[in-house]
Amino acid sequence: MVLLAAAALLPGCASIRESRGYIVDPTLTAAIQPRIDNQQSVEGTLGRPTFTSQFGTPTWYYVASITGQRPFNRPRIREHSVLAVTFDANGRVAEVKRSGVEEVVFLDPNGNKTPTLGRERGFLEDLFGNIGQVGGAGLGGAPGAGPNGQ
Repeated sequence: MVLLAAAALLPGCASIRESRGYIVDPTLTAAIQPRIDNQQSVEGTLGRPTFTSQFGTPTWYYVASITGQRPFNRPRIREHSVLAVTFDANGRVAEVKRSGVEEVVFLDPNGNKTPTLGRERGFLEDLFGNIGQVGGAGLGGAPGAGPNGQ
């Protein structure tokens, strides 16, 4: 009975695969030829890019990722590919470059605190640090301290 229950629960622990971004078709991506295709033919073959360059030479990026996730865990990238199509000034394909997960940068942010410039102050310095810093304007016989500036 226990073996039967374990066998029934086992499919629930399978990894979940999910495609994100552009779905790569190797036949279509191989059909893009430098100095032959232009922006219209690339868009007709591959569709709209995932994003385009904002500065420098015009480049279209097609980004595809396949992730896998086990129950109760974060998704992990299993496969990742980027197709970068660079165009010249006339709108013709100048270069087609493919890259994979080897060029992905994984960031590990420090969640404890944000580093800032300056000196470290303690709690008591924050609490009592401004005592004596405020000027004595309006007190005593200082020139210009009276109600009429006298």
